[in-house]
Amino acid sequence: MANILRNDQVIVIAGKNKGKTGRVLRVIADKNRVLVEGVAMIKKHVKPNPQANIKGGIAEQEAPIHISNVALMDSNGKATRVGIRTVDGKRERFAKSTGETLALPKRK
Repeated sequence: MANILRNDQVIVIAGKNKGKTGRVLRVIADKNRVLVEGVAMIKKHVKPNPQANIKGGIAEQEAPIHISNVALMDSNGKATRVGIRTVDGKRERFAKSTGETLALPKRK
């Protein structure tokens, strides 16, 4: 199980986007990468496709960044590591820096 899951609030701890925060949009587990909302923006040239109602031009989108370059944010807005503990027979994630329980991300 990866420590960082979809819809987690993370902070970038390394690279040119260091210090930026955002929500995890997607975890690409086989490549150890994550897409973070509003971080590592790139420009992509898009061809118009009238059938799919897509306008052409230059679109901005998030690029994947390595999962080791992001850390989960605790309630204080600081980077923290994630631990797993068992409480009443159920596994829960907790912030190692504060010891508080981290809510599992909301699922659609």
